[in-house]
Amino acid sequence: MPCAALLIHGYHPFSEDAEIYVPQIRKLLHPALYPFGSQFFEAHARLTLFPNLAAALVRFTHLPLSVVLFVCHLLSILLLLLVCRRIASKCFPTEAGRWAAVAMAAALLTLPATGTALYLLDPYFNPRSVSTFAILFAVDATLERKFLRAALWLVFTALIHPLMVVFGAFYVVLVALAQRAVARKSPHVLSSAALAIAAPSFLHPSTAFFQTLHDHAYYFVLRWRWYEWLGIFAPLAILWWFSRIADAKQRPVLRTLALSLIPFGMACFLGALIVSFAPLQTLAIGQPMRGFQLLYLLMVLVAGGLLGEALLNHRVVLWLALFAPICAGMAFAQFQLYRADRHIEWPGAASTNPWVQAFVWIRANTPEDAIFALNPNYMALPGEDYQGFRAIAARSSLADGVKDWSASAMFPGLPLASECLQQVRAVQGWRNFHAADFQRLKQTYGVTWAVLEQPPVAGLSCPYQNKKVLVCRIN
Repeated sequence: MPCAALLIHGYHPFSEDAEIYVPQIRKLLHPALYPFGSQFFEAHARLTLFPNLAAALVRFTHLPLSVVLFVCHLLSILLLLLVCRRIASKCFPTEAGRWAAVAMAAALLTLPATGTALYLLDPYFNPRSVSTFAILFAVDATLERKFLRAALWLVFTALIHPLMVVFGAFYVVLVALAQRAVARKSPHVLSSAALAIAAPSFLHPSTAFFQTLHDHAYYFVLRWRWYEWLGIFAPLAILWWFSRIADAKQRPVLRTLALSLIPFGMACFLGALIVSFAPLQTLAIGQPMRGFQLLYLLMVLVAGGLLGEALLNHRVVLWLALFAPICAGMAFAQFQLYRADRHIEWPGAASTNPWVQAFVWIRANTPEDAIFALNPNYMALPGEDYQGFRAIAARSSLADGVKDWSASAMFPGLPLASECLQQVRAVQGWRNFHAADFQRLKQTYGVTWAVLEQPPVAGLSCPYQNKKVLVCRIN
């Protein structure tokens, strides 16, 4: 089933948030890399042991980083589906219900969790890949009343993803309370639970920090679209319905899951609502709605199990009728998101993306201390597919206005946002740059190379070019 999930959702190892974590892995393996601008990924990466563990695996196995990331991604899917199976076994007495629950989770791994900008599981290996299955193992242990084991899983999660563990720990507490409430038939016990979001009150963020914070609408639930609000309350109503079904079927574990997710979702929403107002907006970096990733995953699991018991049983035709359209729709969505890339970017295979081709050439043909300038919005350009320059090229670059700008919002106490804004402003009017503008970047930041879109700029020597991209030396 992990291989089937890979075929449905694809694999893109250096896209999106990989631009934050992969450079740190590379730097741990080769400290001479990234002599400029490493603060934009190190601030994030130093909060987790994820890069250290990945680098240790590369050293231990002597395998290329691309192979290690691919194997770890497959392993993370396997462990996630394994723990889904364990939880489903506690909720559903029939094999049809259990396998349908796992199959539904596998089919919907890249389902967006309403307006959080998170998938249930990303199509690449990153700290959330680990925290997701680790939190579910903690939930599974709590359902078995193995609280020490649950605590150990949460400690492990904290070492990998110190933000997601807050949601995991909160939900584990709610599960324990729900077990007691279901046993006493008094679910109102859960109504006293609330989500606490902590942040240093002594910080005085810069104007640039607030600018990057407000540039990311998903931090503020009041700026979400109507269908994203529907994605908040519809799941809570569905979970209440599931709890009624579980009560009628006398399934205490299933009812525990459904009941505990309702106050969990309500608390996440309340936290998001509170931090949307001006006096507390700095706390929005905690992103309370991130908890809906866990809520959606467990809701999908329960929905699959109930459908399996009610409709599918052992009817092969019905299984195909349900899952074939779901899998096809999810695969189609990923094809649309990564149009210029292979659906599965196999380790070592040549890329079909002109931007990635240029980045690979850079890694093989430019000095390790080279500093690059790119369009500040290069990741969002058509056909670039949010592929990370630092992650692929293994070279330093000026800050970009997409991923670096987003990452800067997480650190109000550091000057990252101001530094990022300064570097992005230095390349304003990028499409109209001439040789003199590149000389200015060289004098100011030590930039020695540039990645440009066709056509070439007069006065620059470009030893590499393809149908879309040029790599030019600033003499």
